[in-house]
Amino acid sequence: MEEPERRKVGERKKRVFGDNTHKHLEQLRKHARALTGEVNFEQEDLGLDTTRIRFLTAVAGVLKRKEQLKENLTRETGKSLEERLRREFETARISETQEISLNDDQWNGGVLARIRERVHMETELRKSNGHIDSQHEQLVREKITYKLRNKVICCLEGGRICIEYDTFFAGEQCDIYYCVLGSKSFLEKMRVVEHTIPFFLPINEAEDKFLSSDPMKFIDYVGEMLQAYVDRREQVRLLKELYGGQIRDLYNTLPFDMITFVMDAYNFKVIVELIYDDTHSELPTKSKVQAWPLSLKAMETCTGRQGSGSAVNGITSSPLPYAEDALKTISLPRAFAEIALNLQGTLRHIFPSFGTLSVHSSGAD
Repeated sequence: MEEPERRKVGERKKRVFGDNTHKHLEQLRKHARALTGEVNFEQEDLGLDTTRIRFLTAVAGVLKRKEQLKENLTRETGKSLEERLRREFETARISETQEISLNDDQWNGGVLARIRERVHMETELRKSNGHIDSQHEQLVREKITYKLRNKVICCLEGGRICIEYDTFFAGEQCDIYYCVLGSKSFLEKMRVVEHTIPFFLPINEAEDKFLSSDPMKFIDYVGEMLQAYVDRREQVRLLKELYGGQIRDLYNTLPFDMITFVMDAYNFKVIVELIYDDTHSELPTKSKVQAWPLSLKAMETCTGRQGSGSAVNGITSSPLPYAEDALKTISLPRAFAEIALNLQGTLRHIFPSFGTLSVHSSGAD
């Protein structure tokens, strides 16, 4: 009774082992064919054809997109945003019936409300094919441009208000920027539709902070921000133009809210760091000027002093308060001239052995 049962179990195991062996042998055959190059060329050709078709389809799509972009660029040749807004603005100025110059007291919410009313009435007039009461029609026919300091405000088609910002430096006109405001109706809040203001200036933050609650504040804020940016940029340009041979390693951020440069004079390295926390200011809110000795004698003298400066690798620097004050109160080129003029006397006062040092400089003397 036990032997047949064992035989049945053995046979069952044998059949299972045979099935596994057959599968294993088939896998070995496939592997051998792959190693010897015996592959199914029909399947391979089909895969290549499919890949080729997909590739050609993708290329065709890219070429089609390229032609569309080329057509768009060709159509918009010479019509960049700045050029288009300038042309629209000039067209509006040509068609104006009156230009009103405002002083600070006359610039108020009533003026802006009248501008918005006019621009939306003009839009309604176009939609109604001229069917509008005589009082509003007269309001629409008036093409008034308002001028306030460095701003010119006029109405554009499509219910838009355009502000042109002029910037100046040293009495000379610099860049012109445009900011277009719009809303679907007189009762809706305005938003910035388009503008030519540099992307690195916080126009979006100004829009969120002021435009919905106080449009006048927004318009003035943007004008002050642009003028301060141009002031900082032009100060750096003039500094390099006048004193480029006396400074090196000049770096600045895009909005010129952080500026640093180095000047070598009288065996000292003077490092200047400026930070403009307020984007509306042409003067830095923080300035740091450090003098680092370059000669061994100056290092010994500087290291022997107590309680001033900072040490890096055992070498102590000294701050120059007079230079820091000058940079925060007058323009950068003028401040640099004052720093260079008084640098030798200041260093001699800070470092008693300064007179024994070589006074060769990069030109600051």
